[in-house]
Amino acid sequence: MDPLLIARWQFGITTVYHFFMVPLTLGLGPLVAYFHWKYVKTGSERFKRLTKFWGKLFLINFAMGVATGLVQEFQFGMAWSNYSRFVGDVFGAPLAMEGLFAFFFESTFIGLWIFGWGKLSPKIHAWTITIAVIGTWISAYFILVANSWMQHPVGVEMVDGRPVMTDILAVLFNITAVLTVPHVITGALLVGGAFLIGISWWHLWKRRKDGIDTVVDGKVVIGERTEGIRDKEDFHAWRYALRFGAIVALVGFLGTAFTGHAQAQLMIQQQPLKMAAAEAACEDTTAFSLFSYSTNPGSQNCADIHTVLKIPGLLSFLAHENFTEEVPGVETLLKEYREQLGTHYPNQPEVYGEYAGQEIQYTPLVEITYYGFRGMFTLGGMSALMAIYALWITRKNGTGTVPASNGIKNLQLVALWFPFLGNAAGWIFTEMGRQPFVVAPNFQGDTAVMMFTAAGVSPEVSAGTILFSLITLGLLYGVLAIVEIYLLTKYVRSGIVASMPELLEDDEDTNHDEKRDVLAFAY
Repeated sequence: MDPLLIARWQFGITTVYHFFMVPLTLGLGPLVAYFHWKYVKTGSERFKRLTKFWGKLFLINFAMGVATGLVQEFQFGMAWSNYSRFVGDVFGAPLAMEGLFAFFFESTFIGLWIFGWGKLSPKIHAWTITIAVIGTWISAYFILVANSWMQHPVGVEMVDGRPVMTDILAVLFNITAVLTVPHVITGALLVGGAFLIGISWWHLWKRRKDGIDTVVDGKVVIGERTEGIRDKEDFHAWRYALRFGAIVALVGFLGTAFTGHAQAQLMIQQQPLKMAAAEAACEDTTAFSLFSYSTNPGSQNCADIHTVLKIPGLLSFLAHENFTEEVPGVETLLKEYREQLGTHYPNQPEVYGEYAGQEIQYTPLVEITYYGFRGMFTLGGMSALMAIYALWITRKNGTGTVPASNGIKNLQLVALWFPFLGNAAGWIFTEMGRQPFVVAPNFQGDTAVMMFTAAGVSPEVSAGTILFSLITLGLLYGVLAIVEIYLLTKYVRSGIVASMPELLEDDEDTNHDEKRDVLAFAY
């Protein structure tokens, strides 16, 4: 067994799993804060219901995100100790800032928000969730600063074989991070918007299925049912959430499209081989590939790659904003990489293990980068189309609702997952496309500041040990996945009343927040 391969599988599985929670936290949090501020300013029951319902789901996901995120840090020391020693001087600052500054913001003000119903003044209470959301975004910024340094190391000099930070501002404002952060945030907003669309659509559909709402002469007749407090305000709350989610999803899609385009242009300069593989471009070309395939899956040999459909000039336009300047292909770039970085791993078994002295495969797995890149923007575009449809179908003078069709409802529920999968595809493309480097060389700076992935794994940890931890963490994460899906499904199906049990209380005193246990909302 290859310790490096197992360690990569472990980190890949746990990271992708964790990142299913991260964009929902980053994207749903600001929407909850928006609902809360609308409630504070208007006093509308509708916005109170929306705040508590979506806030409940936000808390469940936030808790799971924290639990799964903690494992990431332990992996650095357990399976990637050489890598940790190499990047420690650089990563120490942003990761410390994330832990001591951003995470304390999140945890402290999340707690104040949970316990603050009926205890804090309305505006201060709304500020607690706002500050908590700002904390999640700051946390994402510092994490992405660290990852961006791995993609494009800056602000350091090599001392005794290790990069030592000489300019923290260069690290914090790395151009790669400057473009990555808004791309991730807008991608998260697309996730949050799609989340609102899918769940709100289901509740509006359920009201029609249960005969509460009917459509007469093209107009919705809004009904009421005391069971579960499914009144007219319930309808308006779901319709508002659906349309608001669709607008947020469209804004998120446009943001990811523009920032993603800028990222791709930058990537051609910083990691040209990654982008060449993403286009299955073996030779210098101006054409954008619509469909390519490999006759030998898993091969890193250009002879196995075949392009069937392509648009001449489009790749040049996307990369250089003209139709004639060629984008370097894999074969051209391989010569440059080999000239600057060598053809074989150093013959140092204590560092490179079984890879010592072997030929370096600079070309990433073309299928992963090619389909990951396309899956990312295809799934995002499909989410945007579903958002446009949701806005169109519910447009009628404030009373439009969703169709009674079971098939369309199922399609919207499936579409809820599109931006989650798109985010995962984007990160798989980003990380797999960087291989064989764990810290990619900076071709505009000092190419000595780089590290091969083969050199990053812990030398004293056996393949069996890493395999054991992979299986253990896989089982643990499987259990956590079941718990999260169960909790989210339970509260989604139960509707707003599950987050506001006070609606069921037959009590003349309406100030339920002051009477209930302070943990009731969290429960």
